[in-house]
Amino acid sequence: MVGSIEVRGLSRTFHTTVRRPGFAGALRSLVNPERVAKHAVCDVSFSVASGELLALLGPNGAGKSTTIKMLTGILTPTAGDARVAGVVPYEERERNARNIGTVFGQRTQLWWDLPVRESFAILRDIYEVPKAEHAARLREFDDLLDLSSFWDTRVRHLSLGQRVRSDLAAALLHDPPVVFLDEPTIGMDVVVKEQVAGVPAAPGGGARPYGPAHHP
Repeated sequence: MVGSIEVRGLSRTFHTTVRRPGFAGALRSLVNPERVAKHAVCDVSFSVASGELLALLGPNGAGKSTTIKMLTGILTPTAGDARVAGVVPYEERERNARNIGTVFGQRTQLWWDLPVRESFAILRDIYEVPKAEHAARLREFDDLLDLSSFWDTRVRHLSLGQRVRSDLAAALLHDPPVVFLDEPTIGMDVVVKEQVAGVPAAPGGGARPYGPAHHP
């Protein structure tokens, strides 16, 4: 069960209000709003065993990120069910958060006004990682991603590629059994993308399953 992902009939529908043009249209939208349904994810089923990798490929708007958000507990599905490492993510968000690492290329989990290294220290305390293990993992990620060249820099001053490299290390610092990657190499140059491709799914080179991801 550890590291496994089971998804059955997962669906997510968003409801939005149609905005009519002009003042009269805006008034009608306020008094008698017209609601439309957008089906972002429809009846998705798959399973990922421990040690396996799964990539979801598709155009923008295909529902890849929405699927990840349901598996990380950010969104609750409209229908269907999912289990990540034996946990229903949208019912037990805190427990699920300890089992997963997540990288969203467009967002960061680091503290904007703190140096990268201090963000790593805060995450160490949040996930209760022993200091010796934390230091060993940081050394490994530094060797692969050259983090020490900028980890005393505030996150707000990092380039996009540096920030994503830092987020990738942050997602793996607590050695989660499941890792979700959504556009994890955005903003990286070719050399760094090759370095990221060599990052082990878990410190020490052990295999770990990665959840649905947008292919870099």
